[in-house]
Amino acid sequence: MNASMLSYILFSCLLLSVQAQNCSVREIIRYTKRLLEESSVSCPCRETAVSSCSCLPIAEPGHELACFVEGTKHMLKNNISSNVIIARLNLAFQTQLGRNLCESLARGDQCQYKTKGNVKEFLNNILRTYQAINKPRA
Repeated sequence: MNASMLSYILFSCLLLSVQAQNCSVREIIRYTKRLLEESSVSCPCRETAVSSCSCLPIAEPGHELACFVEGTKHMLKNNISSNVIIARLNLAFQTQLGRNLCESLARGDQCQYKTKGNVKEFLNNILRTYQAINKPRA
């Protein structure tokens, strides 16, 4: 086992233990901001065979986690942006969905959406969702 695999396993264990207590809001915001800084994909979403732009789901309220899992899975499969960060986000979303850790974001395990967006729109949707959770309650 090489050092990068060991660090990934240790990070995964740490992430799972942290997520048992909350939605890992700060980590998800940090990773999403980093992806947005890296991402040069801002072309319009077109679902055609010749389009190089990915169309990712923009979730309906209450179905965010399932759509975040689906979208990050698509990003991993198509090598969009930093795979290490996307893999971490995907694992976090899967864990939150599977353990029902962020109840306001998961009313089911099916992604429901009315629209799709490009990578930047998808990442901004993740960012806005977790920033709303992170707002201090008055």
